[in-house]
Amino acid sequence: MKFSTPQSLAEIATLLNIEFLGNPDDQILGINEIHVVQKGDIVFVDHPKYYDKALNSAATTILINKKVECPEGKSLLISDDPFRDFNKLTNYFNPFIASKVSISETAIIGEGTVIQPNVFIGNHVKIGRNCLIHPNVTIYDHTVIGNNVTIHANTVLGADAFYYKNRNTGFDKLISGGTVIIENNVDLGASCTIDKGVSGNTTIGEGTKIDNQVHVGHDTLIGKKCLIASQTGIAGCVVIEDEVTIWGQVGTNSGITIGKGAIILGQTGVTKSVVGNKTYFGTPISESREKLKEMAGIKRFLKEERHKT
Repeated sequence: MKFSTPQSLAEIATLLNIEFLGNPDDQILGINEIHVVQKGDIVFVDHPKYYDKALNSAATTILINKKVECPEGKSLLISDDPFRDFNKLTNYFNPFIASKVSISETAIIGEGTVIQPNVFIGNHVKIGRNCLIHPNVTIYDHTVIGNNVTIHANTVLGADAFYYKNRNTGFDKLISGGTVIIENNVDLGASCTIDKGVSGNTTIGEGTKIDNQVHVGHDTLIGKKCLIASQTGIAGCVVIEDEVTIWGQVGTNSGITIGKGAIILGQTGVTKSVVGNKTYFGTPISESREKLKEMAGIKRFLKEERHKT
């Protein structure tokens, strides 16, 4: 999530009322999670397991809950609760603004686009040319939709990421400040849910076709010309490369990559990253031919054991 105008390190520290280490005039351009952080960004870390990863990331500033040696060329914001303060920054620079109308006056809708009844279009949404948005679709603030996109009834674009911190008082939500990007020539089926990024984008690539009742988690990147069948559940921070085919009722772990041209057969659990141009099946996932051989071997073994008895 980028700020509308750059902020100095001192300004951010004052806003959060916390100590900092570094040049007070250093420019901060936005905030991001570790997997999408860029130069000029703040990243937060609140567990020793991930200190080194955050300190050695592309981030210019690390929001951290311990005084450590500041890496050269970077700065630190010392907080007793980085999770809380990251939420403060999201709320301050990208606050929730309640809508009063079904289609926001700040939305931009391209020529030839058809909006069916009972569609909700939030603040600062951009929709391209010649799209067809069917009834009861909900499009949250800042969503970007390209040209020639079809979205079927009851689909929701831009709901919050499923991201919580377990505290003694209950689950504390990490506020989502990212958005959803739907590129040109994408079709989305009925009752799909595509969550916004926590601080970046959830992206559906050009020409991809998604069936009914598919869920796409926060910050996931789906490439170009993919086919995803009904009741597939894709976790957050997944990378699905171009021309991947995913059949029905597939589920994935978070943070994995599915290589270009891979085919994932129905009811597979994608428990790890897989390379492209191969066909996969089963849980845990393996190449379909290997899995079928395993199943055939088990069947023979059981048959032999029955004969013994």
